[in-house]
Amino acid sequence: MKKFINNIKKYKGYMLYATKATLKSEVAGSRLNWLWWILDPFLFMLVYTFVAEIVFGKSEKYFPLFVFIGLNLWNFFNKTVLTSVKAVKKHKGMISKVYLPKYILVLITMMVNFFKMCVAFTLVIIMVPLYKVPITWRILEIIPLFLALGVFTFGCSCIVLHFGVYLMDLANLVNVALRLVFYMSGIFYNVQKRVPKPYNLLLLDINPVANIIQGARNCILYQSHPMYGVVGIWFVISILLSILGVQLIVKHENSYVKVS
Repeated sequence: MKKFINNIKKYKGYMLYATKATLKSEVAGSRLNWLWWILDPFLFMLVYTFVAEIVFGKSEKYFPLFVFIGLNLWNFFNKTVLTSVKAVKKHKGMISKVYLPKYILVLITMMVNFFKMCVAFTLVIIMVPLYKVPITWRILEIIPLFLALGVFTFGCSCIVLHFGVYLMDLANLVNVALRLVFYMSGIFYNVQKRVPKPYNLLLLDINPVANIIQGARNCILYQSHPMYGVVGIWFVISILLSILGVQLIVKHENSYVKVS
């Protein structure tokens, strides 16, 4: 753990530089620049709102905001994990010449996607008064949810980064698995209301992403608290996943370049 923290301090400058460079490269040549980071979840929000409210005639209170919050949190997790699977192969040219702890690549990806998520969340700030959502102190409870999601994302990403070096088809398998998790996470429906008991609570218990999304909606939209017991358990599990992922990377990273 001490070495992990020291490496973060040591490569902090590079992480910030790489994050800025990645963000700039994504919007290079685009007239809308960073607005795409808002438009992407916003357009999907419109699609899901149309399908739910017009086609099926079922939705939730503040439904556009309901969907937008879910999409933003999901995109952070989904994009970070998917990018991490191929991170070593993508940066093979650099890491073959200069030593860099490979979990730093995961942290850079997380920083990029977290920044994009924060930019997209500015639309939530605009939409909350438009939909006359009451604002209470409970909105601050989203901070520990961000932390829990971040640790879980880091743990999962480190593990898939390691195995992605050795398994050529892992990216496809992870993509399929994440699609399944997407539909189980209640992005465009309320798990507690739409899934029959006791499966709704079971689904929230075994899927930390769904639980965190539900908790964020409770904090922002419905003035209620998250399921802290479940979030706390998954936070501990996420720390263990992160330790396992970092240990796997540290133990085998010298052989990554040869394999990839």
